[in-house]
Amino acid sequence: MTIFPADYLERTYAGVLGKMIGVYLGRPFENWPHERILAELGEIQYYVHEKRGMPLIVTDDDLSGTFTFVRALADYGFDPAITPAQIGQTWLNYIIENKTILWWGGMGNSTEHTVYLRLKQGVSAPHSGSIALNGRTVAEQIGAQIFIDGWAMVVPGDPERAADLARRAASVSHDGEAVYGAQVLAAMESLAYSEARVDTLLDTALALIPADSVIRRMVGDVRDWHAAHADWREARAKVAAHYGYDKWRGNCHIVPNHALIVLGLLYGADDFQRAMMIVNTSGNDTDCNAGNLGCLLGIRGGLAALESGPDWRGPVADRLYLPTADGGRAITDAVTETLHLVNTARRLAGEPALRPKGGSRFHFELPGSVQGFMVEQPIAGGASATLDNVPGHSATGSRSLAIRCHALTPHTAVRISTPTFIPPEAIHIHWYQLHASPTLYPGQTVTLGISADDACSAPVSARLFVQVYRADESLERVYGPSHLLAAGESTSLAWTVPDMGGAPIAAIGLELGTPATRADGTLYLDYLTWGGVPNTVFRRPDGGGAIWGRAWVNGMDHLDHWFPESFRACQNAGTGLAMIGGREWDDYQVSTEITAYIGAEAGIAARVQGMRRYYALLLCDDQHIRLVKALDGRTILAEAPFAWEYERTVNLRLHVQGNHLRAWADDVPLFDLHDTNRPLTDGGIALVCTRGSLGADAVTITPASD
Repeated sequence: MTIFPADYLERTYAGVLGKMIGVYLGRPFENWPHERILAELGEIQYYVHEKRGMPLIVTDDDLSGTFTFVRALADYGFDPAITPAQIGQTWLNYIIENKTILWWGGMGNSTEHTVYLRLKQGVSAPHSGSIALNGRTVAEQIGAQIFIDGWAMVVPGDPERAADLARRAASVSHDGEAVYGAQVLAAMESLAYSEARVDTLLDTALALIPADSVIRRMVGDVRDWHAAHADWREARAKVAAHYGYDKWRGNCHIVPNHALIVLGLLYGADDFQRAMMIVNTSGNDTDCNAGNLGCLLGIRGGLAALESGPDWRGPVADRLYLPTADGGRAITDAVTETLHLVNTARRLAGEPALRPKGGSRFHFELPGSVQGFMVEQPIAGGASATLDNVPGHSATGSRSLAIRCHALTPHTAVRISTPTFIPPEAIHIHWYQLHASPTLYPGQTVTLGISADDACSAPVSARLFVQVYRADESLERVYGPSHLLAAGESTSLAWTVPDMGGAPIAAIGLELGTPATRADGTLYLDYLTWGGVPNTVFRRPDGGGAIWGRAWVNGMDHLDHWFPESFRACQNAGTGLAMIGGREWDDYQVSTEITAYIGAEAGIAARVQGMRRYYALLLCDDQHIRLVKALDGRTILAEAPFAWEYERTVNLRLHVQGNHLRAWADDVPLFDLHDTNRPLTDGGIALVCTRGSLGADAVTITPASD
């Protein structure tokens, strides 16, 4: 049995938070030189997003790639011998070309774009990222390093294994010094679970890469400059003079950025804020460098490292966006992603996954966690509320979310909520657009546990609500059940979410009020979760608008919603998918009426886990209908002659339950089979089109039935 550090869960959480804080801190001035940062912002002591007119919580390749590519381990059965080729397949599955995760800067300019095109053309990793294929300049940029943290956090205390996993993952897209830098960082992060001394971290990691590498020589130089100069600014000038951007070809070379991470690590010592100040004020690829260093310092110092200075965690509130072809994981939080990493490590070790509070989505079991919940503003009438993660007040766990209310009256209400879809402030994020599916749908049942403190001065009502987008992108509250809690009382609430007329659910929350003249006191939210498959029809809502269409993650060349049908999808080459839903969906039936206008294939898919993992029922242009499985290639599970023609509408229905698949066309049974070879067991739904266009007006999903 693998022995994990006693504080493995919390240190991983601190690493995830450190990564997020570093990225959010450095993003507003990414790629600014040191001189411009000093002139316009001064030394970076805290978040500067407001000065730059930007939101704090943003989409970013550093975060998306880090928490996406490591999913290869889960997708390939937690095999410790996972190959670069399998990780390359993971790229193809979760990336939507020209839309998600990567900087799409063009062949030979953006390393990752170049490699995606290689993979798409059938070049297998690690050749896809090699110097031999792409040249040294492309292969030695920064990308391997910025995506590497997750691979270290799944092998705590094992730097050799972390470096090996880093090599496999990094070699999909990079080679040479870029791989060495990724290995050094991963080894230090893994060792930091059990070792705090910086010299030991560096010595151990450097011993794992070639002695004659530039990375190893450069780190040695930075350590020498640190020993010779008390002022970090003097050492930074040495880095710029010997290893600056002007010494390397390409847009964002690994060496100068790795040097600044080491600089911040050495001069920051045990002070998270000082390390963040140095690595960000130094310039270059600030969000990447601060994210990597923040992760390392979080692991090394735990949550205490993040709490010793200013309030880094409060503004972030655990919120995280991961836009990929798996849209159900896009709206997430630091706690959720921490559990994914920790459970990956446990599965690699042959141990069962952790399921806090029975697998509740929001469980608040990690110190300080709020999992995206914030108090909605403004609050009228002088009432106020604050949130605090506290020990106790849980029926099945150890912690809860304290909602401290002040001056509630019958005429005031306090609301707390967390996003379930793209929040209003993120609708128009530029650069890396937020592609996401909602996490909550009609037909699913929400449950929560809540209690009132013994010291509450009067009864307080707790009422569930969701916020729903309307056509003008405004939010409307739809209410569920409520309960009036007396002091010391605890209760649970359950609510099956009703039909929303096709409008996406943007957030879920609690409204707190009182019938008394005044109420002060604390309520404790133990857990909030939901489950089950939706029971709903996806269609254009009354009033139309654009935001409802973004609930479908667009893996098509064109996906429009202004035609007579709700959906008009076009794919110029290859196979495109328009996807909705997530990995919580398992057994269900999906159906729609498909009109193919032109093309090779048109149909519906179930258990969609990305662009290249799904079951699909397809009308094919050779007058056949096929049930196919996409998983490391495409397998025809069943086929039959089927006479159809363009512009004729066909009703398609696909039923998945366990490994049992059934399919119908125009209500005629076609296929009934069991998939016994690596069956796909969960995932969302999709419209599928190959080299053509299709239309559909309504897509229905219902729980599976015998």
